[in-house]
Amino acid sequence: MSRRLLPLLTTRRAAVTCEYRCGDACFHEAPNTSANPYFGDIVGEVISRRGALRAGAVVALSGGALAATNGLATPGAAARPSAHPPKPAPGTDFTRVTPNLLDEVVVPEGYEQAVVIRWGDPVLPGAPEFDFDDQTATAQERQFGFNCDFAAILPLDPLGLTGLLVTNHEYTSEKYMFRGYDPDNPTEEQVRIAWAAHGLSVVMIARPMHSGRYTPRMSWFNRRITLTTPFRMTGPAAGSDLLKTPADPTGTHVLGTMNNCAGGVTPWGTILSGEENFNQYYANADAVTDPVRRARLARYGVRGGATTRKWERFDPRWDVARHPNEANRFGWVVEIDPHDPHSTPVKHTALGRFKHECANVRVTPDGRVVAYSGDDERFEYIYKFVSDRRMKRGHGRAARRHNMTLLDSGTLYVARLTGDSPAAEIDGSGRLPSDGEFDGTGEWIPLVSGDTSFVDGMTAEEVYVFTREAADKVGATKMDRPEDIEPHPRTGRVYCALTNNTQRGPGGRAMADEANPRHENRHGQVLEFEEERGDALALRFTWRLLLVCGDPASPDTYFAGFPKDQVSPISSPDNVAFDRHGNLWISTDSGEVLGINDGLYVVPLEGRSRGHLKLFLTVPRGAEACGPVIGDKVVTVCVQHPGELDGASADDPASHWPDGGDTPPRPSVVAVWKPGRWGLADIGS
Repeated sequence: MSRRLLPLLTTRRAAVTCEYRCGDACFHEAPNTSANPYFGDIVGEVISRRGALRAGAVVALSGGALAATNGLATPGAAARPSAHPPKPAPGTDFTRVTPNLLDEVVVPEGYEQAVVIRWGDPVLPGAPEFDFDDQTATAQERQFGFNCDFAAILPLDPLGLTGLLVTNHEYTSEKYMFRGYDPDNPTEEQVRIAWAAHGLSVVMIARPMHSGRYTPRMSWFNRRITLTTPFRMTGPAAGSDLLKTPADPTGTHVLGTMNNCAGGVTPWGTILSGEENFNQYYANADAVTDPVRRARLARYGVRGGATTRKWERFDPRWDVARHPNEANRFGWVVEIDPHDPHSTPVKHTALGRFKHECANVRVTPDGRVVAYSGDDERFEYIYKFVSDRRMKRGHGRAARRHNMTLLDSGTLYVARLTGDSPAAEIDGSGRLPSDGEFDGTGEWIPLVSGDTSFVDGMTAEEVYVFTREAADKVGATKMDRPEDIEPHPRTGRVYCALTNNTQRGPGGRAMADEANPRHENRHGQVLEFEEERGDALALRFTWRLLLVCGDPASPDTYFAGFPKDQVSPISSPDNVAFDRHGNLWISTDSGEVLGINDGLYVVPLEGRSRGHLKLFLTVPRGAEACGPVIGDKVVTVCVQHPGELDGASADDPASHWPDGGDTPPRPSVVAVWKPGRWGLADIGS
């Protein structure tokens, strides 16, 4: 096969997605203006995707062979010829999907798929059937929310035939939600619909004995959590003056959660959800006169003037000039108990405040818990929290209530990474250094524990509420958008998706370093690290890049040393998950940078197949693949913002997925499975 680069049809995601999801973060200077040193060995255009997609081109896989490796123990092993590819690793024995630009979910040959639930489908009793042209806030409060992102399935029976589907609803794209939408003059009802379309859904689902075709059920468990749902603030910053508002003079209660991105399932059966791009919802920061307060708003990207959605016209809490502390009440890790629909969700202040992509928990041998989290913005940081208290075993209500306090007392750390290659070998090109991989060591720097701050010039409350500022001061390593972070359920190694960062390099906030080895990094990388002695409580770790993403034919890509003529192209890794075989699954955000639809990939982490990345499914045009739940027989994925392309709108849709015809696109959860007779060992997968 001849080597050729994939055609680059665009250089970034659709502008409208940037506008509604993150407030055009990529069009503004990164909020991190700190001059902290960059640890590691450091050396000192938009084409409309809509037109390209409508051309219907199918992108062919490209080739190019590099070295293979026997696995993590010998990452720098000599090259092995690719003429005799290894047998597929367990869990990856499918024919990889060809990258494409189709307006459908594409799955491997021999697999089936079905939509589980769509935006607007009934969740609570009394919810009407969805009517795109007759939406109301009252209806949306009882219906499945918009733009599903993280998802989890909590089994309700030993065979896994029933379960609770818990889903984030990250953001609203009003331009695609309402015909005739006027962004300069939204109606109050449209705004209230958007408030109700944010948050989370808890829905009971069920499937037949030998099929992955999940269907929603009305149940006592079903719940909608929205921007008007009461939450409790817990942990050491709860009650702080920095969290008090006229509506909540105690600083302990807040209405709602928003921009919930990734999340995690705790060992005690609750859900953690990260509040991410909260900054874009707040108006008029330019009218704040206090210089310290204004600088702290800017550090989180809260800017002046009106917001995209104009919510400040209908509720003054979205106006930081009038209520400057309201923004401090978002940007936390949220915990909900799906098993108790009457419980009050909490926001854990001990885990710090930033643009949380997620929080994922690992239990130590002595029963304490460690939570990993990334701050999803260019040049931001990776964090770890270690609890003081120990987990109680068991699944009863008393144990769950105790365990829901574990994230309220402990120590918060931030990561500093150092490369082990000569500075001259890390030049921003992505070329591998002489030792054959990007790797090095790292350390966890303490920020705060209880009422004790380890950051000069900042109180403990300030560290919790302005965590980015604290991390700046201690010299944390600026990363290329840390997104989902997950510890491996068996090995304890931790995997972090670093999505991209086109501003790294000359003129940006940082030059390349070994953990972030490319200037103008459009495609991202996947970081693998292991705590010292395998102990999650350790303060030192070793790390390496598992993947340096992009077109396999490009010299600046790397797939753990696996021959590149046998791997799928990938851009912008976002969410990560594991199957029961120990393989890593990766969903992507911004595949359009390579001119292909986003998708869900799998890569083995051990043995001769380590690095053998394969594309399992692709999502429709304009969509992002989110929140994979990986079973041995059934995989679910959230299809977020289908048809969200420049030039499209509710009046002129670019997609008609999932219902076809002339219907509007609807974010949905999709299940994929391979039909056949399943043994008892497979039914719960």
